Amino acid sequence: MAHAWTLASRPHGMPTAGNFALIDLGDAPLGEGEVRVRNHWLSVDPYMRGRMNDVKSYTPPFQIGEAMQGGAIGEVVESRSDQFKAGDLVQHMAGWRDEAVVPASQLQPLPQLAVDPQAYLGQLGMPGMTAYFGLLEVASAKEGDTVFVSAAAGAVGSTVVQIAKAKGMRVIGSAGGAEKCAWVESLGADAVIDYKADLPVVKALGAAARTGIDVYFDNVGGEHLDAALAHANAGARFAICGMIDVYNSGAATQLRYLARLIGMRIRMQGFIVSDYASRAPEFYREMGGWLQDGKLTREETIVEGLQAMPDAFLGLFTGSNRGKMLVRV
Repeated sequence: MAHAWTLASRPHGMPTAGNFALIDLGDAPLGEGEVRVRNHWLSVDPYMRGRMNDVKSYTPPFQIGEAMQGGAIGEVVESRSDQFKAGDLVQHMAGWRDEAVVPASQLQPLPQLAVDPQAYLGQLGMPGMTAYFGLLEVASAKEGDTVFVSAAAGAVGSTVVQIAKAKGMRVIGSAGGAEKCAWVESLGADAVIDYKADLPVVKALGAAARTGIDVYFDNVGGEHLDAALAHANAGARFAICGMIDVYNSGAATQLRYLARLIGMRIRMQGFIVSDYASRAPEFYREMGGWLQDGKLTREETIVEGLQAMPDAFLGLFTGSNRGKMLVRV
């Protein structure tokens, strides 16, 4: 019998284990055009926190008592579609469960690159595409730019670091703790700020970026966004990907340096990776080339078993992951 995690109650502030419940899905027969997939890999991502709130957003909220959703990689075990057969590896959004019945139209075969299947949930999946298009399109980053990346040890941030270096940019990353900072430096970052150290981020960034920054890739918001505003050069471009600092607090972000947006003609733009879904072939083509040339390093934090799914998700907000956080079913 298939099992899935559901939202048992909506959290106020930081979610807890009590906000989740494991339910039986039963063994539903396949309808015409449907496919049964046994999930092998499940993704947990910060954006899922927003879907736990009952508010209007770019994606519908999770419903109380219904199976939650998220990226997954699995194997077809039964099919009533001519598009897929048993044994095919596919990607889909019916995660948070060990088995899913999915319309064939909602499945994607995995691209043919020389990587492990779970890579398509991380560096070669949604987080990687977020990094690629956020940096190169939204922020219009180019060779010679100085790029500041927050959460540089995360799935998106660590990929931003590597893409920026592959494109000839100077990179300053921010991460929490000496071990993560050392890892970000090993990816090619020219300087790394430890935001858990005693020195405020705005001062640490000033020391690392003596001539200012041209691009800021924001995964955090809060103090990091304010520091980027303080040290932005004229015409700087900010790609606003996420604000994990405020997902659980609900507090308004205090920006002391916001007025510099005007005088320095800073362009700040939020974006959603689905805006660029039609350009996925371009992403795979260039990332595949860098992969073949040895310019990409992939890191994963793997948690074992469907039972541990909520723990893996909560770990995103306490810095438990280095690179992409995954659950192996």
